[in-house]
Amino acid sequence: MKNKILLGALLLMAATAVQAIDIKSKISIKQPGNAAVSYDLDKVAQSQLPITVTANERQDGDDVVYTVTILAKKRVYFSYQASLNTGFPSVDCEYYLPGFWYHRNLRSPREAPSFHTSKAWNFREDRLSTPLTSTYNQQTGQYVSVLRQQEDGCDALTTHQEGEVILSGKTSLGFLGIDGEGPSARLTFGYPYMETPRRYIRKLTLAPAIQAFAKLEPGEVKTLTWRIRARKADSYGQFVSKTWEYSFDQMSPKPIKALYTAEQMKTQLSKYFRASYIDKYPLKFNSGHGLRIDTCEPVGIMQLGFCGRPLLNGFNTLEYGEQHHEQDLIDQANAIFDSFLQNGFTKAGYFFDEIFFHDGIPADDKVVHSIRQQSEGIYAVLLYLKYEKEQGRKHKEWEQRIRTLLDNFLTLQKADGHYARKFNDSGADIDASGGSTPSATSALVMGYKYFGDKRYLAAAKRTVDYLEQNIISKSDYFSSTLDANCEDKEAAIAAVTATYYLAMVTKAKERQHYIDLCRQAAYFALSWYYLWDVPFAQGQMLGDLGFRSRGWSNVSVENNHVDVFVFELAHIVKWLGETLQESRFMQMNDLIYSSLNQLMPTPERLCGIGHEGFNPEVVQHTAWDYGKNGKGYYNDIFAPGWTAASLWELYSPQRTVNFLK
Repeated sequence: MKNKILLGALLLMAATAVQAIDIKSKISIKQPGNAAVSYDLDKVAQSQLPITVTANERQDGDDVVYTVTILAKKRVYFSYQASLNTGFPSVDCEYYLPGFWYHRNLRSPREAPSFHTSKAWNFREDRLSTPLTSTYNQQTGQYVSVLRQQEDGCDALTTHQEGEVILSGKTSLGFLGIDGEGPSARLTFGYPYMETPRRYIRKLTLAPAIQAFAKLEPGEVKTLTWRIRARKADSYGQFVSKTWEYSFDQMSPKPIKALYTAEQMKTQLSKYFRASYIDKYPLKFNSGHGLRIDTCEPVGIMQLGFCGRPLLNGFNTLEYGEQHHEQDLIDQANAIFDSFLQNGFTKAGYFFDEIFFHDGIPADDKVVHSIRQQSEGIYAVLLYLKYEKEQGRKHKEWEQRIRTLLDNFLTLQKADGHYARKFNDSGADIDASGGSTPSATSALVMGYKYFGDKRYLAAAKRTVDYLEQNIISKSDYFSSTLDANCEDKEAAIAAVTATYYLAMVTKAKERQHYIDLCRQAAYFALSWYYLWDVPFAQGQMLGDLGFRSRGWSNVSVENNHVDVFVFELAHIVKWLGETLQESRFMQMNDLIYSSLNQLMPTPERLCGIGHEGFNPEVVQHTAWDYGKNGKGYYNDIFAPGWTAASLWELYSPQRTVNFLK
């Protein structure tokens, strides 16, 4: 069955002429106990098959709607696969599968899905923040996308995780993929799901492929629909932004009914502050890294930024304690800041980034610093200092510590404006990659606002000069997270945050330039956020809890779980939407704000966590795990320090505005 479709006409509307191309499809039939047999549907006589497959296409605006109807003549177990030939030379093409694949995923190692391992991949739809596959011709600017038109979601458990697998019940999950192996780039799609040539099962672990088979009873019909779109863009970045806008319009995600108010969320998080507090080491802090989900017992690991965020949580504890007149929280917060002032710095004036207290405090010459963690420490302390000054309390020694650290930043900055991702206490590079550079921008801008030192503002502008030339203009957001060096959400969020901070402290054309950069980066940050609700099978805890994935975000190419990492992004996106009159951005703020409270543990609804207030971190929404438990559950070890800090920022939308105004 070969179906001539209207992509040539669609591309003509995109101001470019391409000859009409076709879809090739096949059906695989499995008899239990036997290997499946595949049939090319443009070659086989369907009278010979236990199944009838009919394909139709119709024009709908700028799209071709491609519908496949499968009718069973008798009980049958089937897998339908299709391949759309774009006609674009494979060597000219890059790809975009939202929240999972950017360019050719070459920032990722061979052990994760990328062109390093294969140029043809198929993935379960629930890996993707939008069930869409697309390719972009760098030479002509043409692009083509295939979007699965979703039905009511459901999923089924399987007895095996590789090879040919018959599903135990009904699923709505199909697959989407790319194929750059041949001379022309192809987009692949079908139902039910398959993952080839390898499955990605956990961090840097590829496993044998899987092909699922769905059952139809005699006379039963299965209808499948995809939307095919062909347009043109000036760059890969514009291709992603246009495709995200199209995805948003098609998926039309609506905010969910929030389970808790902002104040109720903070009340629950204050219980985390109390239960996680450790005061037996030279540094006092909330245990935020390496805890077990079943007990939530504190452990002696302090991580300054990223997973732990002890100083930011310390400030949140102080703010909440004083607002609610809870003296134990006030005392706890003051103890945290006092201990870091006395014991939290190396001789060179940097924060200790990470301490495993069972090994003791490391010698200064053994310490590895990251620009991200140092910046996150500065951010927290400057929020604290501004708050304290407003209360009439001064901290000259803290101010001097932060001045020293910011002055160190000036010496660390490279000639082109970037910062090494990691460095030692003497300032020598350990990882010279510039991908984490925008982490420093907000710290420098805040230093400028607090101390009035224009050197810090000049350095911040130089970071964004680098960011514009090397990250935003190339649409290459990578290397911001600490436990992976790949394409990731946090790099895009850091770019959004950096450009926002500079827009808030500049004027006229300069301000508009930073707004324009912020908008470009925002599309990539938002592309990681789910616009649909992935289905779960009965018995998978998240599904049984009624969890909705829309508004949550995937993490990176290497780490395939959703989480609540948002910090300042939601209110920046809202501001950007209001500034640019872009309603989609404002709607995304509403979606994120309403959705991220779904798994907050409360006494009557612990959501699989051992203690109330400890919001989960690794939320495993697809067939991937961090080492334990799999889809519908959490890994057994988690880091609730940053989840508490992120949610607190979400529910404190005026915090940054008040600092920068």
